[in-house]
Amino acid sequence: MDDINALRRILRETKVIAVVGLSADWFRPSYFAAKYMQEHGYRVIPVNPKYTEVLGEKCYRSLSDIHQPVDLVDVFRKTADVMPIAQEAIRIGAKVLWQQLGVRNEEAAARARAAGLETVMDRCVKIEHGRLFGGLNWVGVNTKVISAKRPRWLAY
Repeated sequence: MDDINALRRILRETKVIAVVGLSADWFRPSYFAAKYMQEHGYRVIPVNPKYTEVLGEKCYRSLSDIHQPVDLVDVFRKTADVMPIAQEAIRIGAKVLWQQLGVRNEEAAARARAAGLETVMDRCVKIEHGRLFGGLNWVGVNTKVISAKRPRWLAY
């Protein structure tokens, strides 16, 4: 998905993010991205059978173990591992399947879209949030969004 308005809408409407493959190691990209999203008002639900808690939240073994609505499933796993995660995301009624940077499973995305989920591939939620809601440009990163005005609304 390259539509800036759709990415902005997804991040604005999302309240609960299940992060599959979230690590408890502070130096891992999944931890850094999840912490950023948590600090910007999102509820982050860790999904990793290796841990019982990450970022102060109970960690679940799988998406199916979560007993509350999930808006977005953020996948920090290898491309080959995405299909079963996509199937679980469909089963739990998630609205978006988001594959992180370097993760691009077209077949899983097609299955998720066919079930009514929006899909994003090969993008980072933290980077997109910063780019679209005014975070990255503060440190000199070219966001390719040209505007002299800040957005009228924020996702949080």
